Amino acid sequence: MENILLGLNEVATFNVLAAIVIGALIGVTIGSIPGLEPAGVMAILLPLSFTMAPLAGVMLLVGVYGGAWYGGAIPSILMNTPGTPVAVLTTYDGYPMAQRGEGKRALSIAYTSSFVGGMISVTSLVLLAPVLAKIAQKFGSPEFAMLALLGMIFVVLAHRKHVAAAIVMLGFGILLGSIGLDRSFNTQVYTFGQPWLLGGIPLVPAVIGLFAMSQAFVLLSNKGRDSFRTKLDEGGYFSGVIELCRHKMVVARSAFLGVIMGLLPGVGEFGSQFFSYTLAQKFSKDPDSFGKGNPAGVIASETSNNAVTASVMVPLLAFGIPTDALMAMLLAVFMVHNYVPGPTLFAERPEFISGLYISLFVMNIVAFFYLTFATRWMVNLTRISGRFIGAVILVLGFVGSYSQSYRVSDALIALFFAGIGYVLRKNDIPAIPIVLGMVLGPVFLTRLKQSMGISNGDLTLFVSRPISLVLLSITVLSIVVYVVGRMRARNA
Repeated sequence: MENILLGLNEVATFNVLAAIVIGALIGVTIGSIPGLEPAGVMAILLPLSFTMAPLAGVMLLVGVYGGAWYGGAIPSILMNTPGTPVAVLTTYDGYPMAQRGEGKRALSIAYTSSFVGGMISVTSLVLLAPVLAKIAQKFGSPEFAMLALLGMIFVVLAHRKHVAAAIVMLGFGILLGSIGLDRSFNTQVYTFGQPWLLGGIPLVPAVIGLFAMSQAFVLLSNKGRDSFRTKLDEGGYFSGVIELCRHKMVVARSAFLGVIMGLLPGVGEFGSQFFSYTLAQKFSKDPDSFGKGNPAGVIASETSNNAVTASVMVPLLAFGIPTDALMAMLLAVFMVHNYVPGPTLFAERPEFISGLYISLFVMNIVAFFYLTFATRWMVNLTRISGRFIGAVILVLGFVGSYSQSYRVSDALIALFFAGIGYVLRKNDIPAIPIVLGMVLGPVFLTRLKQSMGISNGDLTLFVSRPISLVLLSITVLSIVVYVVGRMRARNA
């Protein structure tokens, strides 16, 4: 109870409440604009979050992240164009409903499903993170090395159609993460005598370039979409509550899958969405209606998407391991404010943890009610020219990367990664493994060196410790399952 009161005291400040509201509104707006992804906007806001109080800085980015999944339903349903990549299945049934004149009903279902999924996700974070943090107290260097290795393997295997490319990108990220001064031996690694590389490749400009500025190049190279003059039907925006009551099992199953998938690095929204939609169709009394405007399809997609948003933070808070590029950005905010995620954070900063939980609940409430009453005006955002958005993002990307340390080299690094990101997007090559390699690579290498020092180079250390052995076994099993699956697919 004392921690809850401390958390309320943390949240009940103008700066934190303003960050929650502004972040959620920006996220909803971003999700409503086709072609604009939350990762790019979070990258632009990352330097700004460093200047804010820890909880306010985190909630500004989390608000964008969570709010975007809410707003992504608008163009998905009204334009048949996913506002965010993970809203693709919402188009399957949402757009046919809009074509039948049930656009407002479909949006209400989407908002309500997102709200329920988001609240369940935050509840899972509250329940699971402290438990896993206690387990993490038993972790030493071997365990953290194996956990980082498992995270990298999961990220690679999650890109099932591009595993080879993901491996190359992960290796590239690990290489970039190793640049700088190696404090273990006090030697320079791949700096080529350049003083500005002694501190390594800065994460923020790299993220801004890969996700924000590269998206700007894509938008600038395409013709802008001014399109779709959509009219909403008459009806109440709270009718979605009734629909969810009619499909309670779909809601429960989709929320459960979203929470579980959020815990797995590299799986997240995409995995939970496709599993939830498939199961909803399989257990439906009318499976043939899916893809033709079945409300259960919208419920499955939106509930599972938003059930991931908070549970994906569990590995970050409990172990200090980010599961995707967005969580890597949050990790950067934590580290700048000297808040080290892991078991010590729960013991040393209980007021921050409680404040984070309460803030996440508030963020979902703000996003839900804002969309419920502002959709009629939000629809106009779907008509903004893509080229105009791209130009704005490009300018903000340069400003954001330069303002972190006020160095021209950071802006040039962002531009370099923007070029890489643009090429990767055009060739459908995943960029997320680069960021995870830059973050998890140094963790793995550092912990591996420490483990080798402890055991005098004896590799059996990793199988002689129970937790390390379990993590290593999961890693090997994951690779074996993937290889066997690929072999069966080839022989089929």
